[in-house]
Amino acid sequence: MNFANIKFKVVKDLFCYSSIFITVYTGIINNKIVHAQILSPTPIDDIYAQNIRDPDIIGPTNPNYNITDPNITEQTNPNPGNIIKSCLIGCQEIKGSETNIIKPNSSILQIDPTPELKFTSSFINQLNLPIQEEVNVNIFQARDIAHKIEKAVGVKPAFIYISFVPGEIAPNSVSGNYQNNTIKVQEQTTDEIEIILVTGKGNTNRYRLPHVNRGKIDQVITDLKTQITAPQYRNRNSYLKPAQKLHNWIIKPIESDLQKYKIDNLVFLLDAGLRSTPMAALHDGKQFLVEKYSIGLMPSLTLTNTLYTDIKNSEILAMGISKSTQGQAPLPAVPTELRTLVNKLWSGKLLLNEQTTLENLKSIRSQKPFGIIHLATHANFLGGEVDNSYIQLWENKLRFHQIRELGLHKPPAEMLVISACRSALGDEKAEIGFAGLAILAGVKTSVASLWSVDDTGTAALMTKFYQSLKTSPIRADALRQAQISMATGKVYLENGQLQGIEGIGSLTLPEKSIRETNQSLSHPYFWSGFTMVGNPW
Repeated sequence: MNFANIKFKVVKDLFCYSSIFITVYTGIINNKIVHAQILSPTPIDDIYAQNIRDPDIIGPTNPNYNITDPNITEQTNPNPGNIIKSCLIGCQEIKGSETNIIKPNSSILQIDPTPELKFTSSFINQLNLPIQEEVNVNIFQARDIAHKIEKAVGVKPAFIYISFVPGEIAPNSVSGNYQNNTIKVQEQTTDEIEIILVTGKGNTNRYRLPHVNRGKIDQVITDLKTQITAPQYRNRNSYLKPAQKLHNWIIKPIESDLQKYKIDNLVFLLDAGLRSTPMAALHDGKQFLVEKYSIGLMPSLTLTNTLYTDIKNSEILAMGISKSTQGQAPLPAVPTELRTLVNKLWSGKLLLNEQTTLENLKSIRSQKPFGIIHLATHANFLGGEVDNSYIQLWENKLRFHQIRELGLHKPPAEMLVISACRSALGDEKAEIGFAGLAILAGVKTSVASLWSVDDTGTAALMTKFYQSLKTSPIRADALRQAQISMATGKVYLENGQLQGIEGIGSLTLPEKSIRETNQSLSHPYFWSGFTMVGNPW
């Protein structure tokens, strides 16, 4: 048979964390590819060609056979030999069986690999996690998790996977060797957004957004972060335009389903390049997203401890550095922040400045397993190698490969909060460190900020967060209440005092930490960067 006369059709549905496998077929008969065609003049190796020798699979050999399925696009590159080979791998290497070939309109969570596997593998590889067994959460388990949380606390969560999938396959974007399963398709600005919505009830819904590609969304996310964080924009609402555009792209397609299932907690599982987006600041033209839903970020369900535990009775170990150390800027409001947390809101222990060491943390926690660890110190999530990122202790910088040395996983702490941190916005390596903090530390939940927030904003949010944590049904709702209180102007600075936090009255801040004695904290710069990662319940 002359394989040069056979054309293949390319379906752009199947991808994994390191390779993008392009599924090829025109239909399924007895779990076999039918009406297969190929554009490549390059013969296909027998090991891959043998499965298409059956006449029932090959169908018409006329090279002009029409492609009519609107879900299938023809690969028209004049020399797509490598792509066709990767297509064949995609068809034949999915668990080594033709029975796993997926039709175009099927949910992406029914194929292997899935966004869950893609994200899990990415974090394992980039964080060098010592994962022994490959156990990945599937769609049915995800639904079960959502159902159990609803049953436990009355909150209805939705898992929202947002990933990039190939829109077009350029010939120079494909590399690798198909024989040893190393075919890779490089990221392209034309990659399209795909959203998978999983709830405890109802169908799993999939939304492809062909009009929203990587290039477009990268630009809008960058614009949003600039309009929020740049000092010259902090008295303006110029962030609204990109915030509304992102809302229209990401939330609007799924909004009717969120309302249908009465969802009140959004858990985002995001692809690289999306993880540093301040989701709380997305805006529908009337209100911020956080005013409608509590929000959390997960690296993946597989890598997250999703069991619900009531955190209200946990004690807090609060450590912080207010003085300048190793070239870091001083944080004069830290003593006020920590004393408020420990003396007025929670029971626990406070360590300040010279006492903020790795040895003290390990020693104290070995005597008493504090459930909440609060570090009011500088932390930087930097680009390049993950180990460039660090948490500043008194005598040294704790690099990310050393975070396990904190011993927070023995026994597992419920929550790690870092109140003074910043991230290299838009850098995918920095995103990995930020989103992977809970995994590295061995805690259920982490809270940190995507950018450096001044002392006033940090003290306001943290105080309101811990005050709300005593009464909120889940952790993410406590963060939501703090963010809403600031966004709506209920928490503000007047005559150098924080106002509007129930239960503690006015909170006087040190003069050195105040830029203005009277200040509104409603701009999203002050509150939208704080993000809950891991278990939001």
